[in-house]
Amino acid sequence: MSRPQVLVFFLLMIVFISQFKWKQQFGNEIEQGPNAFQKELLAFKKEEAVKEKILLSQEKNIQKLKELVRNLGEQLLQCRGETEVNVSSKPMTELDRRPNHED
Repeated sequence: MSRPQVLVFFLLMIVFISQFKWKQQFGNEIEQGPNAFQKELLAFKKEEAVKEKILLSQEKNIQKLKELVRNLGEQLLQCRGETEVNVSSKPMTELDRRPNHED
């Protein structure tokens, strides 16, 4: 065999061997395809369920915080009302009756 013929022969062998390996590799992936897809789908569903639980928990916490803010606002109004009642019900002293001359 001449040198160019040997090179062509080796190139053809490399091509056939690589084709065989590619077919094996893709054949294994195709066989795993449905199982792999189902596993990915199951993992995605689990992830979505976890995200939904987190969102529901956060919404619940937000509602609790809103209720606390509303209660604190009511307490603040009550405190202001009590303060105004205390200030207005206290008798005027002589210092309170004097006009302010600092103007």
